Amino acid sequence: MSTETQKLYRSRDERMIGGVCGGLGEFFGIDPTLIRLLFVLLTIFGGSGVLVYLVMLLIVPEEPLEGTSSPPVQEQAEPESSTEESKGED
Repeated sequence: MSTETQKLYRSRDERMIGGVCGGLGEFFGIDPTLIRLLFVLLTIFGGSGVLVYLVMLLIVPEEPLEGTSSPPVQEQAEPESSTEESKGED
């Protein structure tokens, strides 16, 4: 018996805008079109569909690339050397 938990990611394949509906469809095992329809109905009748989508777009991580076991790590940029010090000595 496997105890592996399924994680929620934004989809890279079933994507229209940000992959939120595609990721929810993959997570729950249903067609992403039904999720999209639900978001449209929430937007029309409750007004909260866009807000929920945007929050999920910011919070839910993107699906990792195939062949990697963890999401990509962003590298920190090295600070640029300041040339203003040499310009001020004219």
